[in-house]
Amino acid sequence: MRIESLMVKNPLCVDVNASISEAIKLMQGNSIRHLPVVEKGGVLRGFVTLSDLKQGLIPSMLGDLSLTDLMIKNPVTVKPDEDVEDAAQIIYRKKIGGLPVVDDNNRLLGIITVTDILRAFVEMMGILTHSVRLDVRVGDEPDAFAKVSTIIQQTGGHVISVGLAPHRTHENIYYFRLSANGQDAIRQALENAGYEVLGVWQ
Repeated sequence: MRIESLMVKNPLCVDVNASISEAIKLMQGNSIRHLPVVEKGGVLRGFVTLSDLKQGLIPSMLGDLSLTDLMIKNPVTVKPDEDVEDAAQIIYRKKIGGLPVVDDNNRLLGIITVTDILRAFVEMMGILTHSVRLDVRVGDEPDAFAKVSTIIQQTGGHVISVGLAPHRTHENIYYFRLSANGQDAIRQALENAGYEVLGVWQ
């Protein structure tokens, strides 16, 4: 999935010459926490967060502190044709809430945030659909996953998504999210074939 398909296009931004109070008002009025700072032509100059601006508001009233003093200069950016996984890794590793999306000339095209990525994950996993999750220990056989998948399908199960427990990879535990029907028969078929069903979650 490309970043372009998830990013907020033409996001709200603030001019590099704006005041700190103007930026805060813009963010609070639109319920956003990240704001790109641009100059003429939409070229990205920096990135600010609401918490950083609030911390600098009073000092700015007492001195010469400006928006450019508080913004993150040369922020980490991504391109619209990059993969969403790349953005997710950057956000996770750098512990940041969002990334500006720019073109080859550093012009602002959009922004992608943790919320956008989480929404995509929820949709891809089918978490909000009418479904159930089967947790199955598939064992160490090389073709165990294929066998379990076949049993599910042959018993009438429709697989929406599949995940592997990252913290229990040595146990080969898979999470099968299925359409919410026939789960009892599927569980019985798996257990009859010798696979351990750890749970069925609505």
